Amino acid sequence: MDVPFTIYHHGARDGVTGSCHELTLANGRGLLVDIGLFQGAETASDGAHAGVQTVDFPIGHIDALILTHCHIDHVGRLPWLLTAGFRGPIYCTRATALLLPMVIEDALKVGVTHNRGLIDAVLNTVKRLLVPVDYDQWTELSSPALKLRFRQAGHILGSAYVELDLNSGERVVFSGDLGCKNSPLLPDPTPLERADVLVLESTYGDRNHENRAQRQQRLRAVIEHCVSDRGTVLIPAFSIGRTQELLYELEDIIHQCRGDKLAEGLRWSDMVVILDSPMAAQFTKEYRAMRDLWDAEAKQRLSDNRHPLNFERLHVVNTHAEHQRIINYLKQSGDPCIVIAASGMCTGGRMMNYLKALLPDPRTDVLFVGYQAEGTPGRAIQAYGPRGGYVDLDDERVWIKAEIHTLGGYSAHADQQELIEFVRGADYVNDIRLVHGDEKAKHALAATLSDYQVSEKV
Repeated sequence: MDVPFTIYHHGARDGVTGSCHELTLANGRGLLVDIGLFQGAETASDGAHAGVQTVDFPIGHIDALILTHCHIDHVGRLPWLLTAGFRGPIYCTRATALLLPMVIEDALKVGVTHNRGLIDAVLNTVKRLLVPVDYDQWTELSSPALKLRFRQAGHILGSAYVELDLNSGERVVFSGDLGCKNSPLLPDPTPLERADVLVLESTYGDRNHENRAQRQQRLRAVIEHCVSDRGTVLIPAFSIGRTQELLYELEDIIHQCRGDKLAEGLRWSDMVVILDSPMAAQFTKEYRAMRDLWDAEAKQRLSDNRHPLNFERLHVVNTHAEHQRIINYLKQSGDPCIVIAASGMCTGGRMMNYLKALLPDPRTDVLFVGYQAEGTPGRAIQAYGPRGGYVDLDDERVWIKAEIHTLGGYSAHADQQELIEFVRGADYVNDIRLVHGDEKAKHALAATLSDYQVSEKV
């Protein structure tokens, strides 16, 4: 009897980044789910991928690419896939189709080329291959022969988990990145119905987040503590997802507390929020344009004539010259403000300049709101900052005198309990493959799943 399908993993199998999974049917035809970049320790000289971002596996039998969402660790190797000759359809949600070209353009500029002609050629090819699909709509794929459906994942705008129904009767589900319940702006993940095989992320498989219902109060408390130092609050954030959620929450805090004292001589209504990331600003604009995908609470705020992603005290930095002026001003003045800038793991972007200038200043506070992968500067700052240690940024040793804070309630990834609930809420799950997590997280989640008599593989 032939095995109806085989699953291969070309990333995020032995680590957290580089998500890429291949489903090949018995007839030899196949597809890919995601094609992400490797990051952090996984690209170090002694890492599993040693800086290699090329597509180093056969693709002649790959007929389609399915994207769960447009974070760089899920889509960043797409230019290399095209270079290898792939010209099949790229299936994704409509929001992902709108955001993807911006992500790919940024990835090319940062890691490949500034040649406008080459960038435009790649983007034109990507746009030509895109096949946007609505949530909850079954789509027939002729090659390979199966049906596809995207379900709400609640991770970022447009994120989805993928259901694949094979002609042999099996259903294979790829979780992509599952979001948390009660996330700002986004609907909760759609409950899982069933899966013969579930490829499940495990980023936070070994821990549970802080109480998300109280996250706004904790964010307010941390900022009040930070501002009492009369310095800058730095928040490294991913351009897609976390930035928009933070703006949404900060607008609400400022709205609710506008008359309240924040620090001596300063009220919440006076607090300036600086968004210093051209890419994040562009994504925020797209988030505003796609308000039909927001959750009910966010839509109600619009009805109340509020502007949760474009409020009065929000200042968007447009030019590099202005970026430098703001850094120099904050370094000299210490005026209290909140700066949100890329990147989320402090691996590049404008946040690097803020960190180099302000980490040595004890008036500064750094607030992490997302996962920091092993080998990234963000993880080093988390680990060594509280000890008064240092971090190497662009080959420059920077001593950390700033205070370091982490708010787990703002993570974009489901925690252990939410992953368990996702599995247990299904009518039927036969086999689980854990990916997108470090060994500790995967083994902890596997052990917990086995307590519920669910079959899992690490």
